[in-house]
Amino acid sequence: MVSLIKQLTLHQLRIYQEVARCLSITRAAENLHLTQPTVSIQMKQLAEHIGLPLLEQVGKRLYLTEVGRELLGVCRQLFDDLAKFEMLVSDLQGVKTGQLHLGVITTAKYFIPRLLGAFCERYPGVDVVMKVTNRQRLLQRLESNEDDLYVLGEPPDHDNVWVERFMVNPLVVIAPPTHVLAGQSSIPVTRLAGEAFLMREQGSGTRRAMESYFREHGCSIRVRMELGSNEAIKQAVAGGLGLAVLSAHTLALEKNTDELAMLDVEGFPLLRHWHVMYPREKRLSVVARSFLDFLLQESAGLGGQYLAGLPLSHSRENTGNH
Repeated sequence: MVSLIKQLTLHQLRIYQEVARCLSITRAAENLHLTQPTVSIQMKQLAEHIGLPLLEQVGKRLYLTEVGRELLGVCRQLFDDLAKFEMLVSDLQGVKTGQLHLGVITTAKYFIPRLLGAFCERYPGVDVVMKVTNRQRLLQRLESNEDDLYVLGEPPDHDNVWVERFMVNPLVVIAPPTHVLAGQSSIPVTRLAGEAFLMREQGSGTRRAMESYFREHGCSIRVRMELGSNEAIKQAVAGGLGLAVLSAHTLALEKNTDELAMLDVEGFPLLRHWHVMYPREKRLSVVARSFLDFLLQESAGLGGQYLAGLPLSHSRENTGNH
């Protein structure tokens, strides 16, 4: 084992980790800015050092062997520990440097960059990598511990993650300004029964909260169209294709637009909350811990800005699965 450890290099292990993550020599080479032959040679040498195949090809797809899966776990732990050590040394020297990896749900992209800007101004030595994706993919990233911290509207049901609620997430009903309900006050939620709605995909936290509220009031939802992004939904609403329920965060840059109208519906805005989380057994790096503290401290004031101007007299806090 000593001779094996001496033969392996961090360069080879870093290349292998990317190949194992992508399950593609070509894509790994592109991500690492290396040539495909260079990656192939390093993988061949690594397998020769270990004495067992790490990858197997079935048809056109690559799969990890049993020892390949074990080595991937070793690589993740090794580079995670090295990053933490590097950040700890920097912190002891009085300098915050290193990388921060964030996984955020698509709607969070409307406010997380504002917080990151202030954080990076305070710690200019920190490089940020932010992955924006849907709920299903983000939960997969959380399960495989691909990032430092994760921002979601609803955390997963299991208890093996550390979760903290940090900012209000108001959901509002939007319509084209020419809609018959635009400008009316205290619209009963039952009045929306039968209206055509534009929805995010199944599993979306916003969709789940909306469906739960309508179900409690015995209202059916007529889904005209499912769209994969909030921007597409806003454009479809502006085009007169139907109503939608979205986070007020998604409307922050359109407060003065005349293309969308916010309806004053009974029970809205639904007051949900954002949550930040990470695997319970994970040891946060110095940089990740610094950003977590910053997020919890600074987000309160930002949340108040999003509530400003919303009709809160008959709003309701959503107490579903947070």
